[in-house]
Amino acid sequence: MDFDDEHLVANAGLIAPASLAQHLGLRELIEDRVDLGDAPGRANVGHKAMTVVHAVLVGADSIDDCEVLRSGATAAVLGHAVLAPSTIGTFLRSFSWAHARQLDSVAAEATVRAWAAGAGPAGSAEPFTIDMDSSVHETYGLQKEGATRFTYTHVRGYHPLYAMAGDDGEVLHSRLRGGSSHTARGAAGFLAETFSRVRAGGVSGPLKMRADSGFYSKKVVDACKKAGVGFSITVKLYKNVHAAISKIPEDAWTPIPYWLEQGADVAAIDWHAFGPGPKGVDCRLVVRRVRPTPGSQLALLATYSYHAFITDVEGGPVGLDAWHRAHADCENAIRDLKYGVGLNHLPSGRFGANAAWLALNVIAHNLSRWTVRIGGIDTEQPEQGPPAPGPSGEHPDGQVSPKRKSFVATDTLRRRYLAIPGRIACSARRLTLHLPARWPWAERFSSALEAIRAIELVT
Repeated sequence: MDFDDEHLVANAGLIAPASLAQHLGLRELIEDRVDLGDAPGRANVGHKAMTVVHAVLVGADSIDDCEVLRSGATAAVLGHAVLAPSTIGTFLRSFSWAHARQLDSVAAEATVRAWAAGAGPAGSAEPFTIDMDSSVHETYGLQKEGATRFTYTHVRGYHPLYAMAGDDGEVLHSRLRGGSSHTARGAAGFLAETFSRVRAGGVSGPLKMRADSGFYSKKVVDACKKAGVGFSITVKLYKNVHAAISKIPEDAWTPIPYWLEQGADVAAIDWHAFGPGPKGVDCRLVVRRVRPTPGSQLALLATYSYHAFITDVEGGPVGLDAWHRAHADCENAIRDLKYGVGLNHLPSGRFGANAAWLALNVIAHNLSRWTVRIGGIDTEQPEQGPPAPGPSGEHPDGQVSPKRKSFVATDTLRRRYLAIPGRIACSARRLTLHLPARWPWAERFSSALEAIRAIELVT
């Protein structure tokens, strides 16, 4: 056995996302927007950034793993120079926080271009849901800036913010924060930037934001109201919330589908959040009550467990509850960021380098989403009927569209469409990429690449 073939390509399927990146002008966009001044890694920022993006798409989760792109003839399918891991490390360590914000600008413009090319929402005038969340990225040791203190989960790490499209897990915005940051820290300004990105992408319909109880904050609600965005935020069961729930009459509860017969109901009441007086916010409190599982310890202590959220989105409580609970789908995207691309590790000791690593991984994640959507790789879900109407017979604006497509994880994309072994041959001064015969997803890969190549090239 010899490792001696210079014409083999270990991950030949990278030609699909690389072609999409080329048609979107991603490398040129990075070179135009990112200026590292006189830092040691200032040269060829586009080539270095794209090396990271393509490396994490094929499974790299550290700087050294970028070496995988230097094997065989892989560079021939990428359309850019592939740099050594040592060079990538110098490049990442050249980033300050301000330089990482330049990559935010790249991500925003790349989203605009991708959506214009067909990767955006199905209807620009349709309601668009934004899921707000944060996640703890655990680190080890005491040498990482911003990650030496314990997070709220009692581990050391970083605590970035994420805003995701509610339909397919595309990351609309991200921001690295120190591990000890409160969940809602900086969320209001972060949301304002997210709303601007979505509008810049051509979405003209109503915007709605969902979040868990960590973002139950007057500043977050004010940011939504200022931008004309509907909100739906989980509420912790404070004493005043408990008191209000106890006053809901029995005939106000509406049964909802649940695995346990007559096991769950919802109700809605008018609510004044964030204290009395003019500084509070008028909205609705939607409450779901669930019977404990028969035989469980909770069944000995309580008749129901309660889950509540505040909202100003129009609709009946049954449909709104179903729509709000769909916020949990954003965990698929967070899992994909950690285990599909390279955010299970933040590899540097410098905060700026890790902020750049996060931004480039988010770009890689979105490039996989756009490849899936434009290439038609995602499959149609079975048609779903509309949510059950509320007491007045109306349906929420946020109901699931029958045209919604399934979430295709990056590791699935990698296994089926990127990690394809290939060989490059030259004949009559023309390069041909030969791929394995009887590859199970060959036809779908070919049609996806054809659709990507049909996109108008950004110049």
